[in-house]
Amino acid sequence: MTRPADDDKLQQLGRAVLETEAQAVAALAGRIDAGFARACRHMLACEGRIVVTGMGKSGHIGAKIAATLASTGSPAFFVHPGEASHGDLGMITARDVVLALSNSGETDELLTILPLIKRLGIALISLTGNPRSRLARAADVNLDVSVEREACPLGLAPTASTTATLAMGDALAVALLEARGFTAEDFALSHPAGSLGRRLLLRIEDIMHTGESIPRVGAEASLRDALLEMTRKGLGMTSVVDDSGRIIGIFTDGDLRRLLDHGEVAIAGMQVAEVMSRGCTTIRADLLAAEALRIMDEKRINALPVVDGDGVLCGAINMHDLLRAGVV
Repeated sequence: MTRPADDDKLQQLGRAVLETEAQAVAALAGRIDAGFARACRHMLACEGRIVVTGMGKSGHIGAKIAATLASTGSPAFFVHPGEASHGDLGMITARDVVLALSNSGETDELLTILPLIKRLGIALISLTGNPRSRLARAADVNLDVSVEREACPLGLAPTASTTATLAMGDALAVALLEARGFTAEDFALSHPAGSLGRRLLLRIEDIMHTGESIPRVGAEASLRDALLEMTRKGLGMTSVVDDSGRIIGIFTDGDLRRLLDHGEVAIAGMQVAEVMSRGCTTIRADLLAAEALRIMDEKRINALPVVDGDGVLCGAINMHDLLRAGVV
């Protein structure tokens, strides 16, 4: 029969788990030594893929480590050791490096494929909780991920040990990332559908309004015509251009409010050039959409005219465009 637990007890248990796992991860810092550097050198020299393998919970952690490596510039994939001895070992080539995970270092499925890995003559890196295990002794480099105790009060469920292994995998991935000179844009290239990808890859020309959708009037236009253009195009502003299409100013709904704040004005007989803002902020079409967001935030504006290299108006963009594109 399940024994009821009060809220204080549940919170106490939760904190105890986090403290145990935090201590296990903290202990790894002292094990980042020459062996860690050798493991990194093997992976940096790899001409193929980093093949990550492990059984059970170690396998789940291994799959995540492989995904992290792959998304940070170190091509990698996960192979299930049980399937490896039934044909999937053919996925491993002489150009690869194997990263094997086993807390005990005595996992039968891993030990079964060790001779075949050795026959290929490729580097074997192990992450084990037992440096004296057969897997650790067979590896070119063994990284010690042992823990003092599991967070599980029974000492049975892999908890602190899997957290420590995952943390060591992250340490390897980030060290390789830095060594390769991997950049945020490189990361975005492998995450084009994510918010970071949109921020780092999407350019203004991809989402700006063009052609007849651009709000614009000539310098000789009346204020009434400018207001009608703003209403038709719905961007909260209109650019003012000269005869060659170069932008000379901008009139926004904010300018209109400030104009009306001065009391009664003869809008009917006024030209937009009398009330437009000159020297307005513009942006080039080939810049990142994230740059438009930065400028809008900094200037506290909601729209930008887009110009080409000669200063000729070629588009317009506003905050709603950035929201729809997922840049914000």
